[in-house]
Amino acid sequence: TATLNLTINYSTSSTEDVTACDTYNWNGVDYTNSGVYTYSTTNANGCDSTATLNLTINYSTSSTEDVTACDTYNWNGVDYTQSGVYTYTTLNASGCDSTATLNLTINYSTSSTEDVTACDTYNWNGVDYTNSGVYTFSTTNANGCDSTATLNLTINYSTSSTEDVTACNTYNWNGVDYTQSGVYTYTTLNAAGCDSTATLN
Repeated sequence: TATLNLTINYSTSSTEDVTACDTYNWNGVDYTNSGVYTYSTTNANGCDSTATLNLTINYSTSSTEDVTACDTYNWNGVDYTQSGVYTYTTLNASGCDSTATLNLTINYSTSSTEDVTACDTYNWNGVDYTNSGVYTFSTTNANGCDSTATLNLTINYSTSSTEDVTACNTYNWNGVDYTQSGVYTYTTLNAAGCDSTATLN
């Protein structure tokens, strides 16, 4: 009579489905590509233990954008008014990091104001102005942004007068003795600093 006291221990196996971003560490190894990986060892009973990893690696994304703008630039809901390098991080369609970098150059609009007093007419940027007022001229500066010039213009006017005089022998007018009939003119400046022309008949 033979008696067998038999103990059967069993091998074990496991399967794991994993989705990760960029890299996944499994049993001390970094995996950066999707695939099916196995790891074999022995279980507590000394039998084979095989683990299978069904790995999906999704990748982070990044982008860089060079932008030149005037005065302000709105990017992802934020207004930027100074040049600089800005980053914005969100998640891409795979649920991994998506980092956008903005290389921003801000150029600025310019403005100037000029106070001018002139007689009768003033030519500004090719236009003759004959009335006092505030005038503006818009163009673009060297950076391609708005350039607005403001002219505060005061127009003073020249004056003239005519005088008919009949005299005997001689007539003194503005310090000069006239002894002959004629039409004479005298030019000076009026109180506004513009020409004042008097005519003597």
